[in-house]
Amino acid sequence: MSETPTPEKTATHFVHKIIEQDQAAGKHDGRVHTRFPPEPNGYLHIGHAKSICLNFGTAEKYSGKCNLRFDDTNPEAEDVEYVDSIRDDVRWLGFDWDDREFFASDYFDQLYEWAEKLIQDGKAYVDSSSLEDIRAGRAGWDKAGQESPYRNRTPEENLDLFRRMKAGEFQDGEHVLRAKIDMNSPNMNLRDPIMYRIRHAHHHRTGDKWCIYPIYDWTHGQSDSIEGITHSICTLEFENHRPLYDWYIEQLGIHHPQQIEFARLNLTYTVMSKRKLLELVKGGLVSGWDDPRMPTIRGIRRRGYTPEAMRAFCDEIGVTKYNSLTDLAVLENAVRADLNKRCERRMAVLNPLKVVITNYPDDKSEMLQAVNNPEDESAGSREIPFSRVLYIEQDDFMENPPKKFFRLGPGREVRLRYAFFIKCEEVIKNDDGEITEIHCTYDPETRGGNAPDGRKVKATLHWVSAAHAVDAEVRLYDHLFEIENPADVPEGKDWKDFLNPNSLVKVTGAKLEPSLKELGIGERVQFERLGYFCVDKDTKPENLVYNRTVTLKDTWAKAKKKR
Repeated sequence: MSETPTPEKTATHFVHKIIEQDQAAGKHDGRVHTRFPPEPNGYLHIGHAKSICLNFGTAEKYSGKCNLRFDDTNPEAEDVEYVDSIRDDVRWLGFDWDDREFFASDYFDQLYEWAEKLIQDGKAYVDSSSLEDIRAGRAGWDKAGQESPYRNRTPEENLDLFRRMKAGEFQDGEHVLRAKIDMNSPNMNLRDPIMYRIRHAHHHRTGDKWCIYPIYDWTHGQSDSIEGITHSICTLEFENHRPLYDWYIEQLGIHHPQQIEFARLNLTYTVMSKRKLLELVKGGLVSGWDDPRMPTIRGIRRRGYTPEAMRAFCDEIGVTKYNSLTDLAVLENAVRADLNKRCERRMAVLNPLKVVITNYPDDKSEMLQAVNNPEDESAGSREIPFSRVLYIEQDDFMENPPKKFFRLGPGREVRLRYAFFIKCEEVIKNDDGEITEIHCTYDPETRGGNAPDGRKVKATLHWVSAAHAVDAEVRLYDHLFEIENPADVPEGKDWKDFLNPNSLVKVTGAKLEPSLKELGIGERVQFERLGYFCVDKDTKPENLVYNRTVTLKDTWAKAKKKR
């Protein structure tokens, strides 16, 4: 029975328009059934997040279903570790597949039976040529292909050889099973594609049952068909494969899902290629798959991104048929918008400069009230300690400030956040002429940051009480690459030559307000005036580690304008 889209189901992009047209026409009885089919041979990245949000989100929007199906057809590259990580990442994004978890290996027996059917129908044959000869025979887009000398084997001979392949009589590479389609097709995917190859490899689910494994192109469409998928949503690189998938399904006479292709996600200042990401990890250029600079979901989770921000980002960039490069700033802005609402504020000083309040008693300290989140009244307030000796940022003081520098300098008065006005009276230096501390006086009448006499100051500084400060290591993460598109480097250059040397700056000796010691691993917070940060997994009781998730502003936008 067809379903008429309700106002809340109004299409927002071409994929949803197709679905709504199908529902209006009664196609698939109005059903919407999608799937997310990752290969368990690595960790998911941000590009996969777009696909996850599209497939699961589409099913949710149209009251349908979405399967999680692992394409486990390459046993040499697959591992249970990746299966577990994929499940975890999909759930982290906020989606669930209920009892609809499947593996391509679930269908190996059925795929084998269908392969035998094509052989018996004269639509597939065993080729004993080398892979080099097969590639040469398929020629190029502008050249006619050459038929294999084994192409005209009889169905009986092909069936015998194929069964012996399955029985393990042959070595890897000795034979393959190919579909018999059209060696002169302008679509290279139709030039007798390989369906099965021999691999004497242990499979993480089927063990040693099989020594022949199906190629992805043979597995893809039939797996969708078996599961009753209505809309098979793929990235654009599979557009030229669609005629092959259609051919297989038509020859078998089975349920025919509709394949729809969309443009994959490409982000500036990063790479999405699994091969290149693996090269970064194996080369020690990053600390691992969960390095916060990596575009893996594991990496962005460790960096402090939220699933809500990722889903909002995927909604914002939309779904198109055209490949493009999305500015990383769009993603970071989505992260900022989300964290701004949810993160409590705290004060931290990354590069401390000692401040002595000379007219404040040595033996005194007091608690001041600080707002936790001005965007969320329900977050309430907290108490922060104030004492004679404080820390401020080194960058917030200049001995000879230029005209437009409004922060602290000799003879100048500024506001300390939630505290008092202070005025610099003296600068203390060491024998090398380096500033070691500054001496200030405070106005006790300005408690809370306001002057009863109405006088104004031009700067408000964050600070931490030295007697109560918590020491921490703070890791400042930035763009992984210096150039916008590392996939398009100048000729003769290696893409790795353009890694950003400042993508990670470790700051030791940072001083944090004491409440920041109480946060658990992964918890997020805004360091006032500095950015959003989260507690890293490397944190130990004796070593507090915070990661910068994102700055308060897009600092690279200004840098690009200067260039």
